[in-house]
Amino acid sequence: MAELKVPTRRLQPGMFIRLPLGWRDHPFVLSSFRIKDEGQVLLIRQLATDWVWFDPEKSSAGPLAEASVAPLEETSGADNIRQQLQAEKSARIEELQNYRRSLQKCEKQFEQSLRQVRSVVSKLGSRPLQAVTEAQDLIKGMVDSLLTQDELVLHLMGEGKEGEQLFYHSLNVSVLAMLIGKAKGLERNQIEALGLAGLFHDIGKVKIPSAILNKNPTQLSAPERNLLALHPRYGVDLLANAEGFPADVKRIILEHHEAADGSGTPKGLRGDELGDCSLLFALINAYDSLCHPSDIRMARPPYVVLSHLYRNARDKYVASDIELMIRQMGVYPPGTVVELSGGQIGMVMSINPAKLLAPNVLLYDPQIPRQEAPIIALDESNLTISKALVPGRLPEAVREYLNPRTRISYFYEQKP
Repeated sequence: MAELKVPTRRLQPGMFIRLPLGWRDHPFVLSSFRIKDEGQVLLIRQLATDWVWFDPEKSSAGPLAEASVAPLEETSGADNIRQQLQAEKSARIEELQNYRRSLQKCEKQFEQSLRQVRSVVSKLGSRPLQAVTEAQDLIKGMVDSLLTQDELVLHLMGEGKEGEQLFYHSLNVSVLAMLIGKAKGLERNQIEALGLAGLFHDIGKVKIPSAILNKNPTQLSAPERNLLALHPRYGVDLLANAEGFPADVKRIILEHHEAADGSGTPKGLRGDELGDCSLLFALINAYDSLCHPSDIRMARPPYVVLSHLYRNARDKYVASDIELMIRQMGVYPPGTVVELSGGQIGMVMSINPAKLLAPNVLLYDPQIPRQEAPIIALDESNLTISKALVPGRLPEAVREYLNPRTRISYFYEQKP
């Protein structure tokens, strides 16, 4: 049902409304919200508008009948409410500015790491030792930051560039594997091995024809599937030119498509035949690959992939690793489009594993330019996530505003 234009004199608690005012022209934190009490009704009636947009589907009450409308009375209570809301809004604006600065800093760190990954991959064929040294330095720096921070915030990064899927996938798997490895309590050398494996695990795909790599997996012939399944072996062969490359990392690379039940490739090994970190890494790789398949039409939102792994892949990987991954990334990972308990639509931008029920959410508000859109922490707003939404089913205006990512990349702010 479409929004209805309703006079402010007919408002009452329970109605979900949208103010036809600029964000800075009213004291409320949000321009769209469900009215919670008579104080808010009085304050809205004192604003510079005599009507609002009303959404019946998101409301628990409808407009008052004309006969029930009471005359507007000036009270000191409304002034107190206005001052309280304005102070809260000013504090939120300052928090938002700080958050955006942190996000910009994190994006710069992400872009710098991505450039280093490109450099590593480009040098592997001609200068393998230099490539490996650069990769080890990158991972050691990230692990230094990872292990010295008590609280890590996982941020959603910008859209990936066309033709650079290998770099984005490698860095994403590396970051997530190290995060989950730390949460699992692994030793530093194991976390570094996971990170280094992330950068190189798909390098063997350079020997696979692009026609096979870009083909819908369900349409591959048996010979094509067999050839693609050899890319872990090809990767290890390429790394043979890098003298002294860690053997434990080679093993993770070789086994990153194996599974505990023996259904994996290239050897069909079972759980007790695999290296200590191989199944954890295989899980992370599967997650990112399901989110970003070669055929983009088969892509699934992050929350759907986590649910799929939890329900259908507990025999393939370690069940406790899947549960740990969900605890670290949340039921609604960054990049998930959600509807909040107040009826607002938004996109999860970042999560703190210590506060999984309170992610930072970018809200859709047509009254505010997208670059200034509010990003709220749910624990401070008395809002919760009601459900996840499918990006492709959003109204066009909402989809363009939120800009759901096709390529979802994660990174955490590295503090000195």
